[in-house]
Amino acid sequence: MSQVLYVHAKGGPPVGHALDRVAARSTVHLLLLSELPEGMEEDAARLCASVVAPSGAEQRDLVELITARAREVRADAVLTFSEYAVVAVAEACRRLGLRGAGAAAGLARDKRLMRAAWDRRGVPQPRFRAVTSLAELEAATRELSCPLLLKSAWSAGSTAHQIIDGPERARQAWSRSGQVMAESARLGFAELHVRGASEDFIVEEIVTGRAEDWFDGPGWGDYVSVEGAVVDGEFRPVCLTGRMPTVPPFTERAGITPAAVESAAQDRIVRLARQAVDALGLEDCGTHTEIKLGSDGRMWVIETAARFGGAMTVPQIEEVFGLDLVGIFTDQMLGRPPAWPSRALTPADAGRAAGSLVVLAVNGDGTPWARRGLWDSSAVVREAPVAAGSTLSVVRESSLPDGSPVPVYDPAGGANTMAGLCLLSADRPQTVVRDFTALVDALPDILSADAVEEVRA
Repeated sequence: MSQVLYVHAKGGPPVGHALDRVAARSTVHLLLLSELPEGMEEDAARLCASVVAPSGAEQRDLVELITARAREVRADAVLTFSEYAVVAVAEACRRLGLRGAGAAAGLARDKRLMRAAWDRRGVPQPRFRAVTSLAELEAATRELSCPLLLKSAWSAGSTAHQIIDGPERARQAWSRSGQVMAESARLGFAELHVRGASEDFIVEEIVTGRAEDWFDGPGWGDYVSVEGAVVDGEFRPVCLTGRMPTVPPFTERAGITPAAVESAAQDRIVRLARQAVDALGLEDCGTHTEIKLGSDGRMWVIETAARFGGAMTVPQIEEVFGLDLVGIFTDQMLGRPPAWPSRALTPADAGRAAGSLVVLAVNGDGTPWARRGLWDSSAVVREAPVAAGSTLSVVRESSLPDGSPVPVYDPAGGANTMAGLCLLSADRPQTVVRDFTALVDALPDILSADAVEEVRA
């Protein structure tokens, strides 16, 4: 049977979901760059032929660590679904002569290189500047039109995002973003291969979206992501994922599969995603491309990743379209014929709809909760005001233990301050949006215990 080295780090689809599907197609050897979620140890031991957790010292040369372990287990493929390990795994695959994202993997990770590649190819995107110091940021605030968005060149999950209304806000934003990236690194949400990556930033103009020009129903956000893969250098789109409006500044709250845009609009969005992915020169990898939707048909590419979408994007696609992205990708990386769809799937191809909601301590309008609460997954499932035909569950490996205080939302911390992750199955995309809108409004009452008083007691 084929041998696969699975490199696990923070982020990506739930490791239990991905590991189970890789193990169905190969013998799996697990290399842990981050701890497994609580309760996953037994599943990993059952599914894997070996599980290795190297020390911090061993991880200093990450590419050599992955390469050596792959040779030890005679791996036919090396896989990761984590944003933070993509570059290291791509380089290890190059050394081993195995399929991988290729030499251009860094262009799909470092937003500075990504944006420069798009600039050369005329891909529509917000105006931007790469910044590595406060002086460069202050200069950018004079060269670009405020308001601007400052973000880490290597971050994920809306971490370290800061809105700069004018040059006088540059110093405060620079300081706060640096603090957040340092804290993210401590929590394991940081680039694992490139030293000093937490010090690299870009600042960009904020473009104005207009969701109502693209979606028939209310409650949708003004951007989508195109999920897909690159196969031997050719982009293969799979489907579109829609969003609810972000929480200020730009923290994602919910993803919905499929995105309910009409077919002609979807075709235009996919063409732009193809242009963006092609400009990076990737070889074999998953892709996740975010596109902002403006008025009069205008679009801007925000970013592309050389991996599948995180949170529950991959399980949602499997539920809605019956498409096992992890399994198909494993076949591809092992040199087997991958069963990617011949075109991007549409709402007409979907049997149902699915969505995932990040629980943050903010109301629907972005204002913070009046009282802190204690996380209670059973209460959320039991009391959620969802439609009769909808089914809600909590993704435990991506949620706090029951009884934990719900974190105060930190705009610069992004998804780092989430309390839980909910998964919803419904009859159609608009129902998911309606149910999630109602759930966001109800959560402060569902989780109404005063956390501070409860903890003291």
